[in-house]
Amino acid sequence: MNILFFLTPKSEIAYIFENETLRQTIEKMEHRKFSCIPILSMDGKYTGTISEGDLLWGIKRLNTFDMKSAENVPIMAVPRRANYKPVHANAKMEDLLDKAINQNFVPVVDDQGYFIGIITRKEIIKYCYKELKKFHELEEG
Repeated sequence: MNILFFLTPKSEIAYIFENETLRQTIEKMEHRKFSCIPILSMDGKYTGTISEGDLLWGIKRLNTFDMKSAENVPIMAVPRRANYKPVHANAKMEDLLDKAINQNFVPVVDDQGYFIGIITRKEIIKYCYKELKKFHELEEG
């Protein structure tokens, strides 16, 4: 199974670049209603993710409780609890399942590490459900 069938391409999702600020990140996440967002290097390589929890604890730790001061905080200064591990575009469904257990989405990169999109946990579960349903129909039939 080619995992690219499940890919939401980079052009359809929100992400931030590593040179953006805390305020820009908060506003982008609020606008798109995302709880976690990929971080890319300036040349488009996947570097990690940042979550609402990371932002919350970062604001507390950096003592930055107003949006004006958040304009001066580089997003890379905010500590991240966990990074979502990416898979390569030629990965197998088993690789996705392993990652999706602990991640809302799985970032996908090409052979050079450039970010090409994500596969959501929802798409992985839908695929597994269809396969399970097929299996049960074969057993019953």
